[in-house]
Amino acid sequence: MRLDLARVVLILLLACAPGRLAAEDSVLSHRVAIVPVPSPPQDDARKIALGQKLFSDPILSRDKNVSCASCHDLDGFGADTAATDPALSPDLRLNTPTVFNVSLAFRLGWRGDQRTLLEQAVKAILNPAIMGLDEATLSERLMDSAAYRPLFAAIYGGTPSIVQVGDALQAFERQLVTPNSRFDRYLAGDSGAITPTELEGYRRFQEYGCIACHQGRDVGGNLYQRFGIFGDPNASQPSSRAALGRYDITHDEADRGVFRVPSLRNVAETAPYFHDGSVATLDGAIQKMSGFQLGRELDSADVALIADFLRTLTARPPILEQKDAAGRAMH
Repeated sequence: MRLDLARVVLILLLACAPGRLAAEDSVLSHRVAIVPVPSPPQDDARKIALGQKLFSDPILSRDKNVSCASCHDLDGFGADTAATDPALSPDLRLNTPTVFNVSLAFRLGWRGDQRTLLEQAVKAILNPAIMGLDEATLSERLMDSAAYRPLFAAIYGGTPSIVQVGDALQAFERQLVTPNSRFDRYLAGDSGAITPTELEGYRRFQEYGCIACHQGRDVGGNLYQRFGIFGDPNASQPSSRAALGRYDITHDEADRGVFRVPSLRNVAETAPYFHDGSVATLDGAIQKMSGFQLGRELDSADVALIADFLRTLTARPPILEQKDAAGRAMH
């Protein structure tokens, strides 16, 4: 699902609506193209609580100095303010994607090299460049922990394993969906949830073709696409494995420079942007995408309008809002 599909989607979206979309056309098309984020799934509350505890605990790393939250800052919309993760190999340093709404993506990571949250969690713990903890030591640490041993025994029984850790982490991460953004409230019928300026930004987001790749529940995250349809965005930079995209995994020439399309949910809060963290601002990201993906240069007014629309996609997971509210009540 790469360029051909994206062009087909774009043609279908635009064929019947040349020029600026009318308000009624916009209402019709957004109900097909973007849908609200679903509520968090029902799951074992004990698993969710265990996963939440593990997510922020450096006990899962070799030197006990890094946790999942070290890179996926839950107060920072599940992302990292660094351009790339310095722990990774110098030629494969990638920007840390947000963990918010990650359960809605069809593949995980910029290169789509993981299919499930469980797989991603286990690989991150074992990866020497990330957590670097072996299975035996992990199990031993959790068995020796007065805090964790009874929790694992009650939920899973027996000796804690890396699969059980991954299962608890994925139970928590599935709760990190962000329903109730202003745009989702608009989709649900609240016409006052967004301003006329923001609605105009959404119309231009559709009209210029952004929506060909950024649609669905996650406004992205559901297909692969080449970064640089109109030109090479890496031409002025030293070559690196990171720029190869999926080619580094599949060695299929058709996958050179192909990445999983990122979600635009909470995009206004998760700078810097792109797989290499090379753009610091939302306006800059919109300008770069319009040139290399759409083959057009947007003026500053268009960029500002689209940015206004994208800010309506901001929301926090209910599980974290509940924690925030509890913290405020204690002060």
